[in-house]
Amino acid sequence: MAASTKMTQSQVVKELAETTGVPTKVAKHFVTAFSDMAVRETKKSGMFVIPGIGRLVRVERKARMGRNPATGAAIKIPAKKVVKFRVAKAVKDAIVPPKKK
Repeated sequence: MAASTKMTQSQVVKELAETTGVPTKVAKHFVTAFSDMAVRETKKSGMFVIPGIGRLVRVERKARMGRNPATGAAIKIPAKKVVKFRVAKAVKDAIVPPKKK
């Protein structure tokens, strides 16, 4: 079984430029501006919706007790903020169709 390759940023920009009929430079600027906007809005409001695909969500994790797997000693894991991506149901169903009952 051959390993599948991921699209690089250059390939994404090239395909976006070909699909929309704009120069590659414009498509690259769009991708950069869109990602900058996603980061800025997620920082500011805690969420950024990408219509039809999903949403970036900032989540606050509470402090908790954990275990060091090497020694088995209990350790305190501090509270922190993490970013999660929640996939839209339509996209999830298109990629992995739901099982029929």
